[in-house]
Amino acid sequence: MTMPFPEPTTPTASRSEVFTNYLGFFRSRVIEKIESLPDHELRTSRVPSNWTPLELVKHLTYVELRWIEWGFQGQPVETPWGDWKDDRWHVPPSETKEDLLQDLQAQGRRTTSVIESTNLSTQGQPGPRWRDQPPATLERVLFHLLQEYARHLGHLDIITEQANARTGE
Repeated sequence: MTMPFPEPTTPTASRSEVFTNYLGFFRSRVIEKIESLPDHELRTSRVPSNWTPLELVKHLTYVELRWIEWGFQGQPVETPWGDWKDDRWHVPPSETKEDLLQDLQAQGRRTTSVIESTNLSTQGQPGPRWRDQPPATLERVLFHLLQEYARHLGHLDIITEQANARTGE
């Protein structure tokens, strides 16, 4: 199901809701684009950097995990860089499209829970995510996540267009 684009004129109850609406929209578009691709395109790269659509999905899941749970909340995460192997994104053959999309949705629910229960001006917990810098506020982390999603969704849009699959917002 397509989520409507969160237009700037759409009323929201809070700034937090603006973030949840945009992140939810971006996640839903990633899922729709992945589901529109033929199976043989999911593990095939069409770009010189050699990433695949499924690797991008896993990367976005880990981006949220790293910034929200490992970074902002300061939670221990066993493998915060579990989307990387040999200096590039990686998805082993055992991980399926369905598994990766479920993981993305589950991470999205955890992120939404943090956004809904935390003031945007709350500063994150100290930890390795910050590389010895003061932790950012939740609002700054969410701006970063929006940038990641928007950029990678644009990349995925080009890939789906090349594969003659779903394009657009």
